[in-house]
Amino acid sequence: MVLAALLVSCLVLVLLTFAALYRAIAGPTPADRVVAINVIGTKTMVVLVLIGYIFHEAPFYIDVAMVYALISFLLTIGVARYLERGTIV
Repeated sequence: MVLAALLVSCLVLVLLTFAALYRAIAGPTPADRVVAINVIGTKTMVVLVLIGYIFHEAPFYIDVAMVYALISFLLTIGVARYLERGTIV
């Protein structure tokens, strides 16, 4: 029962990722695109943790999700600074 709920959760998150992908492509402003890409990254991290729990390899997948979260955060900060100032540094 729990496994079925986790699989359904993964499926719903993947489907919602496509909605965020549409917003990233068709976003009216660059800020909307950045937020959509950040949402995609967050959903990817959650799916990684759920997959780790499903396959009983949670510690490995949690580590991968944490590294992915760090990279996603740094990229979001870099793009936000670029949009605001015109330069990253």
